[in-house]
Amino acid sequence: MRVIAGSLRGRILTTPRGFDTRPTLDRVKEALFSILGSIDNLKVLDLYAGTGAFGIEALSRGAKQAVFVEKSRPALQCLRDNLSRLGLEGRSKVFAQFVERAQRNISISAPFDLVFCDPPWTGIEGAWNFLANMQLASLLSPGGRLVLEHPAEAAVSPGRFSPLATTNVRAWGDSAVTILDRSGAAHNA
Repeated sequence: MRVIAGSLRGRILTTPRGFDTRPTLDRVKEALFSILGSIDNLKVLDLYAGTGAFGIEALSRGAKQAVFVEKSRPALQCLRDNLSRLGLEGRSKVFAQFVERAQRNISISAPFDLVFCDPPWTGIEGAWNFLANMQLASLLSPGGRLVLEHPAEAAVSPGRFSPLATTNVRAWGDSAVTILDRSGAAHNA
C-alpha cells in the first residue's frame, strides 16, 4: 500500500501481517480522492483507521489535520509507525480505542470537514447503527462530508444517516463508497 498523490506521493505504508486489516485498493483510493476534489486545509477524521491510509492520503494532499481512531494493536503499531516515518505526528492525533468508545474524544476534536469510515465488513451493520446514532451532523462542519467504504452489495439506505444527504455512490468490484454531505456552506470540489 502506498500514498497515491501529494507531498508524500509514492511513499510506502506499513501494514500488519494477516487478514485482520483489509487495505483499501490503491485504485479505489485514487478514484475516491478524485471525486472528493481539493481537500486543502480540511480537518479530517479517520474512523476504523487501520494503518491510516485515508487520513495519511488526505494529509499528503493538503489537509491541515487528521484524527485517527483505531483499536487493533497491530494496526495501531503500523499507524503510529507510518505517521512517524512520514513526519506527520505534528498534524495528527491518534485515539487508541474502539470507535464506539471514542465518541467523547471525537466530539472534543470536532467539527470535521471530512470523515472517513471504513469499518470491518463483517460487522458493518453494527458500525452503521452506531454511526447513525452518533449525531454525525454535529461532528461535521457545514458542508462537511462523510465517506463510507463498504461492500458493493451492502447499499446504504436513503435516510439512514439523516440529516446527511447521499451525494455520490460508486463501486469498484466488490468495494463501494457512499459519500454523504451535511447541508450548509459548500465544500471544496
